[in-house]
Parts: sequence; structure tokens; C-alpha cells
Amino acid sequence: MPAGTVKPITEEERKEIQNAYRQLLRLLHGKMKGNDQEQIRKAFELAAKAHEKQRRKAGEPYIMHPIEVARICIEEIGLGPTAAVCALLHDVVEDTDLSLEDIKEEFGEKVAKIVDGLTKLDNTSESESPQAENFRKVLSTLVVDVRVVLIKMADRLHNMRTLGHMPRHKQLKIAAETSFIYAPLAHRLGLYNIRSEFQDLCLKITEPEAYEEIARKLQETAEDRSKFIEEFLAPIRKQIEEYDIPYRAFGRAKSISSIYNKIKTKNVPFEEVYDLFAVRIILDVDKKREKPTCWTVYSIVTDIYRPIPERLKDWVTMPKSNGYESLHTTVIGPGGRFVEVQIRTERMDEIAERGFAAHWKYKGISSQPDVYDKWLDQVREIMENPNSDALEFISDFKNNLYQDDIYVVTPLGDMINLPKGATALDFAFHIHTDVGYHCKAVKVNNRIVPMGYKLNMGDKVEVITDRNQKPNESWIKLVVTGKARSKIRSTMKEDRRRKGQLGKEALQRKLKNMKVLFEPAVETLVKHLGYKSHVDLYFDIATDALNLTNVLKDFEVKEQKLILKPTEPEKKNALPEEESDQETHIFRKLSPKTKILVNGEPAELYHYKLANCCNPVQGDDIFAFLTSKDGLKIHRTNCPNATNLLAKYGYRVMKAEWVVSSDTTFVADLKITGIDEGVGVIERLMHKISSELGLNIRSFHIEGGDEGYFEGKISLLVANKDQLNLVIKNLQKIDSVETVTRIE
Repeated sequence: MPAGTVKPITEEERKEIQNAYRQLLRLLHGKMKGNDQEQIRKAFELAAKAHEKQRRKAGEPYIMHPIEVARICIEEIGLGPTAAVCALLHDVVEDTDLSLEDIKEEFGEKVAKIVDGLTKLDNTSESESPQAENFRKVLSTLVVDVRVVLIKMADRLHNMRTLGHMPRHKQLKIAAETSFIYAPLAHRLGLYNIRSEFQDLCLKITEPEAYEEIARKLQETAEDRSKFIEEFLAPIRKQIEEYDIPYRAFGRAKSISSIYNKIKTKNVPFEEVYDLFAVRIILDVDKKREKPTCWTVYSIVTDIYRPIPERLKDWVTMPKSNGYESLHTTVIGPGGRFVEVQIRTERMDEIAERGFAAHWKYKGISSQPDVYDKWLDQVREIMENPNSDALEFISDFKNNLYQDDIYVVTPLGDMINLPKGATALDFAFHIHTDVGYHCKAVKVNNRIVPMGYKLNMGDKVEVITDRNQKPNESWIKLVVTGKARSKIRSTMKEDRRRKGQLGKEALQRKLKNMKVLFEPAVETLVKHLGYKSHVDLYFDIATDALNLTNVLKDFEVKEQKLILKPTEPEKKNALPEEESDQETHIFRKLSPKTKILVNGEPAELYHYKLANCCNPVQGDDIFAFLTSKDGLKIHRTNCPNATNLLAKYGYRVMKAEWVVSSDTTFVADLKITGIDEGVGVIERLMHKISSELGLNIRSFHIEGGDEGYFEGKISLLVANKDQLNLVIKNLQKIDSVETVTRIE
């Protein structure tokens, strides 16, 4: 985070800094060898001097941040002295006058390389997304030394914990980045605690009311939950102790974000979420006895409580792709309550809590193949494509952050692991790039299947190749893995470039005849027609997707340049590049009566619109997003597209807030479900909305089924969020109505 205003460090603050540094040394006690302590002392002193005139937004001396990042690396991730040195130095090159050469000279090549990976690119980058470029830089170092990413995680975790002093729009940007990349990456590296905290902190920013309500209810039910867990565990403890198995057992509440997702996806209130907590039984046995002891305890638990067979997850026999090992089962406990039970050993638990760092501690002890080496090989393969831009790279990389793997078998009997959801064509590219390029057909379990066929656990897969076969545009939609997408995209770009050369030559001839300078004219056409690159323009000319003669009619020639004729309307041949396929919505203009401030100024100074993808109403938490050519668009902070936009284009985000206005209405859509009683439902809904609440209904659609269930969508005109919430509460009181939710 950037430093705040200069203010001399007080004596009391110096004591706090020294205390924090001494705590760091205590945590490293027993881990240091050779000159480690001397290196840490030098790093601390250098960082303290470099940051001495800087403060964070909260007001504390900046040096407290790198010290805390180093502490998280050691205590919460399990890294050692070298990581502590790099964490202390992670901001000095970016924020002070020190250079990487200074770091290299003082601390050596290894530390300098890690610090370089942690240093953001300068702001002169002309990239479409500087955030994506910076993240690509971090990940390019990941394949050399994974500690870069682990320190980056610690840095992001401390920033998220102290985000309250940042402006609201910056909080949203940082939370979106965290949700979009850092939380999935934490999961992939096995950092479950950090992933859960990332998700909770993001929810606290994007949905503060929901977060606070769940936190309050968890606190209120803590005592009852504790009593239930002890009642549940009592007979289990007795049996385990009879087997003389060393163990510890406890209950742990699920994360707030996990509970929120269950409430949202299952459309149930907090009180009806049955798995608010999990019971964990951790066994202290040596490696040889781990698997049989876990199954012994599973047998004890399921002898006492009735299990639900389909909820058994065996990650002891077949660990997750990120190294996670545990037995999970759900049983019916006292009072008919469902209880999730997790059974694992102390070694498994440390890997589950600390992920990558703990995995390396046990490397060579486990009989499992090195899951992280496999994953890093996949990342290296994505890195091999120099043609991909940063946004494509992030997209491909994110496709590697899968939660679950499946295993399929080659014709020779080799077992191949792929992400869940992978297709037959993904398998072909996984075997070898050339096999993917020339894939003509795929057999799964001895029968021909489409290339886009989703593979299942245990499938036997055989690829049939043909040297004349080559990828085409449609293949991108048939794959999900980063490697396959990257390789197909690279081939397509080369093909477009080759075909585009013909279009370029045609354009050169045309412009030469018009006596127009080539380079300035191309820039004008690309900008006017909304193309991302010159290659795309040339390709469309070559394939006749663009009629050059018709396009050039919109221009006149002045001083060897193309000048747009003023009478022609602006062309809209392409959507702004930052919008995803899901964002091709129609936007409605704000009423002139609506009052919104953008960066503290009246929004009327801008050309702006309310986005129909989330339909903000007065009182919603909002932000303004500056599009490349379509002015400002106002989105809700929990808009389905918000995370994508904020994470990739956070530099275009502007602070937006409502100024209370009583004479403006907004469109809000509600989904209603309930028991279909045959007659009267529509009448009761209409009466409640129109007669009792006095609101105008813009549209109303309802469908009833043969199974006693109805689902409807109502579009209303409301004045603000409070009025909308009042509508929802009133509709929920109708007897036959089961759920009423706002459509995101």
C-alpha cells in the first residue's frame, strides 16, 4: 500500500517497532543457521531506514507492514529465514531510492530475485491491464522460487486485514483482485486458512450487512453449538480411547463466506443451514499407521452415528491435487442434525493448514507423487506462450486453479490427472502439444465421443491423430485447461497474422492510391472501428468481414491523413474490450433527476449510465467504472460482473455515491417461488404490491408446475433500496410464498 504523509517516528513507536522485530526473531528461533540472524538484522535495519519517512494510511510507521508480512510468512505459512529477509525488503525497491542492484550486492542473487518478483512494474506500462501485467510478473518468478507467491500472499493478507483506512473504491478494487486470483491461488497452494480469511474479508467489504448479520448469529449460537459438539463427541472419545489411539478432537465453525454462499445458493435462512460447523478428529500416529488408523476411527464414528454414504470423501487414498489428505463423512447426530466429520493425522493437518510450505517439510516422507511439481510444470507451459497478453495469461492461469481433479487412463494403462470438467480435447493437449494440434477424434471407453466430451473419473481415453488436422476457432470453446487454451489461442493468432498479411497488403495499395500515409491511417481505422489490434483489422479485410470501400466512405483526405466526416454518426462496431460476453447488456440512461456523485463531483459532468446487469437502486453500494469509449457505467458492488471488472481494470474504478432524491424511480427485479395452490397466488401478489404498497409493476411473469411449485419474476419501479427491502419482507409474509430474492 502507498505510504501516507511524513511524520517523525515517536519514541513510543520505536519501542513498538523493536518489540515487533524481537517477536519475529523469537518465531525464527531454532530455524536459523549460519549467518541467517545477521541477514535478518541487516534486512530489518535497511528496511527501517528506507521507510523511516513513510506511514501507512492508518497512521502507523510503514516499517510495521513488512515486519508483519514477515511474521505471517513464518507463523501462518511456515516459511523460514530467507523468506523473512525478503518479506522485510519486499517494498524497498518499489517505494524507496534503493535499487535491485543494492539488494543483490548486500544479500545475494537469490534474495534479489525474490524481491524483484515482489516489486510492481512501474506506471509507464502501456498494458491494457497493469494489474494483470504485475500479476504475470509475480507468477513468472513462481516457477523459479515459489516463495515469491507465498510472500505475496502474506503481503495481500496483511493489506486485507488493514483495509479499513483505504477509500471505499480502492477497497472494492483490492477485494476484487483478492477474490479473483488470490483466494483461488491460496486454495491451489493448500493455504486453506488464508483462503477462508481472504473470502471472509472480501465479503466484509462487498456485502457488509450480510457479513455482520452472519457473524452476529454465529456469536449468538456459539454456546449452543459448543454444547452440541461435546454431546456429539462424548461417545466417540470413549471408543477411540479404548483403542488407545492418541488424538485430539474439536468442532470448528465454517467460515462466514462459506455460510453466506450456502444461504445464497440454497436460498435458505441462516437457521436452516445444517452444516454450520465441522467436527475434526486429528490422530497422532506415524506414517505407516496413518491410513488404517483413519479408517478405524471412521468405523468408530459410523458405528455410533448413521452415515450418509454419498457424502463420504476419501482424500486419504487419493489426495486432492493440492496435496490435501483427509477423510470426510457426514453423519446424523443427536436430534437428527447432520454433522460433517473430518478425520486426519497431525501430518495431514499441518499440510491442510499450511499447504505448500508444510508439504516441502514432509517431501520424501509421503508416498504420493509431488503434486506441486506437476502443477508448476503446468504453469511453466502457460508461460511458454510469449504471444498471449496479460489478460489472456491471467485467464489461462486461473483455469489451472481447480479445486478437484479427476483421473483418467491412457491405452497403455498410465494414469493421467486432469482438472474436473476437462474434455477429451484437453486430454489430447495434456499428452503432448502436437497430439492436441492434430487431434482428429477421441475414443473414451472404446467409443468415439465429441472433442468437447467431459471426462469422468476412470475413463480410458485414446486420441486419434491426423497430420492434416489443425486447430480452428471453435476449439477454444471445447477446452477448459490453461495449457490447451493457450496453445490453441497461439495457433489462432499465428493463423490470423498470416492471413492478415494479405489484408495489410490490400490496405496499403488502397491507401497508396488515395495518397494517404499508411501508419497514421491504420491507427485512425483501428480506433474508429473499435479493433483491439492492427492484426484484427487486417484479418477482417482479408476475409471480407470488413468492406474497405464502404468504411473509407466515412473519411475524407486532408494533408495525406484520413479525417472522419463530421456528418457521419459514430460507428459502434465493437464492444469495449473490458466487457465480458456476459456483459453484452442494454444500458438505460439515468434520469436527469437522479443525483450521483463521482469522485465527489456531480455525475452530470460525465456521460454515464446505470448498468442493467445489476440494476442499481438508490441506497445500493455502488462504484463508477470508466469504459474505454462509452463513458461511465454505474454498477452495484455485488454486481455479477464487478469482480472481473475490478480485478482486471481497477485503475478505471471511481468512487460513486448517491445523493438522496425522492422523485426518482429505479427498476428492480425479484424472483419469487412458492407452493402452487392453483388459484389466488397472482391476485395476492398483485394486491400486496399494487394496492397495499402502492408500487408500479413494470412486468410480471409466473409459471406453475404439475408438482405443486411455482416460480415467478416481477420487475418493479422502486424509489430506493429501503423500499425494495420492504417489498421483499411483505411478499415473504404471504402464506404460499416460499422465497423472495433480488435478481443479481
